[in-house]
Amino acid sequence: MDADDNLPRRKDDTLAALAVQDLDPLSIAELESRIAALDAEIGRVRRHMEKAVRHRDSADALFRR
Repeated sequence: MDADDNLPRRKDDTLAALAVQDLDPLSIAELESRIAALDAEIGRVRRHMEKAVRHRDSADALFRR
């Protein structure tokens, strides 16, 4: 059991909703489309993380002086 399992979930937690969605009724094309959309979202999140790291590094460098 993960430590986060004990935390309350947000009602609008889309990631949790995606994880439990039944994939059986989806066609191959729909599954491929879903994967493409998820890949795009992963890329967006990675870019945001990189931006946040650069911003934090800049702030750290400014206050270390």
